[in-house]
Amino acid sequence: MLIKNILVAVDFNEAVGEMLTYAESFAEKFNAKVWLVHVADPDPDFVGYEVGPKYIRDTKAEEFRQEHRMLQQLCDSFIENNIESEALLIQGSTVETILEEAKKLKTDMMIVGTHKHGFFHNLFAENVSMEILKQSKIPVFTVPIEE
Repeated sequence: MLIKNILVAVDFNEAVGEMLTYAESFAEKFNAKVWLVHVADPDPDFVGYEVGPKYIRDTKAEEFRQEHRMLQQLCDSFIENNIESEALLIQGSTVETILEEAKKLKTDMMIVGTHKHGFFHNLFAENVSMEILKQSKIPVFTVPIEE
């Protein structure tokens, strides 16, 4: 199997370091690029035609800049300089956005964190990792997240 692009889906949890360690290991082995992707929730106030007050837009823009800086710091901290990597912050619905971005980036492998929940939680709550596993057309490497 040839792996040239690895997408790591990040939600700023405790397992991000472990996920990036795996990504770095795979990237070194296959000479692949690591794409660190975080999906920010779409702001419901901006959905539709009304834009809203400027100060709210400015505040939201600053939040996005801060999250992107955090992503870039993760790349710089965990991925060696000899490995090509890029941090992307994208706004949208998490599962669909990750799968769309994986397709756009021609991703050969995804790395996601999985939470350990009970049966009823998994039955009634949206589990991003499980949905990605169900819908993905490419290999997904999962890293358990301790709660």
